[in-house]
Amino acid sequence: MSRTALRICPLCEATCGLTLTIDDGRVTGARGDRDDVFSKGFICPKGAAFGAVDSDPDRLRTPLVRVDGELREATWEEAFDAVAAGIRPVVERHGPHAVGVVLGNPNVHTMAGALYPPLLIAGLGTRSLFTASTLDQMPKHVSSGLLFGDANLIPVPDLDRTDHLLLIGANPLESNGSLCTAPDFPGRLRALKARGGTLTVVDPRRTRTARLADRHLAVRPGTDALLLAAMAHTLFDEDLVDLGGCAPYVDGLNELGAALRDFTPEAVSAACDVDAETVRALARELAAAPTAAVYGRIGSCTVPHGTLASWLVDVLNVLTGNLDRPGGALFPQAATDRTPRPAGPGRGFALGRWHSRVRRHPEAKGELPMSALAEEIDTPTDEGEPVRALVAVAANPVLSAPDGDRLDKALGSLDFMVSVDPYLNETSRHADVVLPPPPPAQSPHHDFALNTLAVRNQVRYTRPAVPLEPGRMAETEILARLVLAATGMHGADPAAVDDLVVGRTLAKAAGDPHSPVHGRDPKELAALLGGGSGPERRLDMMLRLGPYGDGFGAEPGGLTLEKLLAHPHGIDLGPLRPRLPQPLKTRSGKVELLPAPIAADLPRLRAALAERPGGLVLVGRRHLRSNNSWMHNVPALTGGSNRCTLHVHPDDAGRLGVRDGQQVRVRGAGGEVTALAEVTDAVRPGVVSLPHGWGHDRPGTRTRHAATDPGVNVNQLLDGSLLDPLSGNAVLNGVPVEVAPVAEAVTETSGALT
Repeated sequence: MSRTALRICPLCEATCGLTLTIDDGRVTGARGDRDDVFSKGFICPKGAAFGAVDSDPDRLRTPLVRVDGELREATWEEAFDAVAAGIRPVVERHGPHAVGVVLGNPNVHTMAGALYPPLLIAGLGTRSLFTASTLDQMPKHVSSGLLFGDANLIPVPDLDRTDHLLLIGANPLESNGSLCTAPDFPGRLRALKARGGTLTVVDPRRTRTARLADRHLAVRPGTDALLLAAMAHTLFDEDLVDLGGCAPYVDGLNELGAALRDFTPEAVSAACDVDAETVRALARELAAAPTAAVYGRIGSCTVPHGTLASWLVDVLNVLTGNLDRPGGALFPQAATDRTPRPAGPGRGFALGRWHSRVRRHPEAKGELPMSALAEEIDTPTDEGEPVRALVAVAANPVLSAPDGDRLDKALGSLDFMVSVDPYLNETSRHADVVLPPPPPAQSPHHDFALNTLAVRNQVRYTRPAVPLEPGRMAETEILARLVLAATGMHGADPAAVDDLVVGRTLAKAAGDPHSPVHGRDPKELAALLGGGSGPERRLDMMLRLGPYGDGFGAEPGGLTLEKLLAHPHGIDLGPLRPRLPQPLKTRSGKVELLPAPIAADLPRLRAALAERPGGLVLVGRRHLRSNNSWMHNVPALTGGSNRCTLHVHPDDAGRLGVRDGQQVRVRGAGGEVTALAEVTDAVRPGVVSLPHGWGHDRPGTRTRHAATDPGVNVNQLLDGSLLDPLSGNAVLNGVPVEVAPVAEAVTETSGALT
């Protein structure tokens, strides 16, 4: 018998509402939920393939435990016994930092991934934390931390009201947006143009987004910060700076102008390959627009000056009076945010509170660079213990991080490894224990992190669309039990993890004079919580304590889980609103335009004015039907244009003797791969492009469809030595490579490789 159920899509950052068709407990169809308050029926190919993702036959159904060198099916009890027996001795013999934790991108898309990994890290007491953030977005966190005092306080473009949008290194028509949660991002851009607005795209590739733009600037890869600095210089030089309503909340304006004095349009022109008058025109158009927003993403983050580029994005928003105003860039207010506190100075944001052992990389936001994971495992030093045990949650760094071959070998040398993953992939194949979460239809969903980046304030929650299959364990319970097993409390009731969090949170709130429950009894408050599980009780608590909550009765009519469940398509909380100075947590209580770490890194950017890299440089690319490597195992999300080919400009192809469809060898500092050439003018001359997430040809995996067309791992061309120094983010774009037909000797040489 057929029925329908609602589900928020977890397959990318757009968080679209879905209506699932379910037959005999199996998802057989998915369409957009037209009544969803946020996505209003929009769906992309990934969402349409939800049923195929959910029922992939290669998804693991039972835990695996390594016995005599071989992974075998086991009971949940046996699996968690093995976790406790593997991790605790490492902690006791070598200390907590000898246990590494690796968190992959999918963690941000599940309730379990939001609620439990922080408890695991705190319970272990480890500083050996590595996440996907240092492969794509850490520069934005660091720049926001330095500017605003909070690494998670990221302004997003007000897409629905802006008159002028400048996109730097972003391709939302294929990515659906990133660090900017916006269902139907393509439709919102078309609406911008339909109302007479302007779209400008800066990207070395003529992407689908660039083809929609009024102006496309094919900048030289890696020079985004120079371009943005010259635009800011122009605003000062031509007296176009106007801070607007945020003027009282900004510090360091004069110092900023002086710091950018050398970055004239003429000075950056040759390095960026953009003429000076075009740079000035970009700045003037931004200043003249009634409202405008600058938005930079992965292409501007995964470069040598990623943090400076991310900082300059918001500097331009400030200098044109577009920060914190409708139509500009505003700070979302999620329903599960903490109770707003009065404006005033905060603790600020610090970098480098500890360092990695081998290359002494400073931590950023509590994390070490993912590029350093292999060396932290395989390189002994006099400075502390190497990582001897690893907990990987929804992570496949063998494909997503630089130099997967080295990391592959390093993982094989660990004393113990546990992986929470639905697949036996290139990384989890090394685990001693694999704990498989259920398919997404069998899990609840609320977007804790992504709602803090949404272009409209709203709140939605969906319970599991279908019940857990026999033998399955909820992902929330898996991670709760993992926390217990890894922290010396193996065998305790997993509900105790949620109870502990509820008790501590309510006790802290009751003692906070700014909280709506100040002075109340935490036990009495806990008894008022609704929900059918520990995670739901925690969600109810966060909603009730949050900025729209009922304050446990203090604000009648406010948000509760019960109210949210009564609105299955979500509750609209209105457009983004100006919030300054309340959310600022800098020591001054203001936006600090020129933080000391930024000022200290500017000489490195000045040196880049003279750089003229020769030869070819590599950039990545995204496919509309692919977000992470595991999506290549779903037939509906592969094929067609979703192919692992090397894009080469016709001019470069002619010079190199490369023909369309020919096998070519690509060599970088980390190794070489062989790929099919696709000759296209979608890339500018001097640039080649390989997509992310491929390379499914390693033995011991169980992703059968992906193995039929494995592609090549673009990150194997990198050796992990290139990082943005402030954030530790890997440099994945604008790196030198050599390209030649397979049958011929390498002829294109970059000086950086010789």
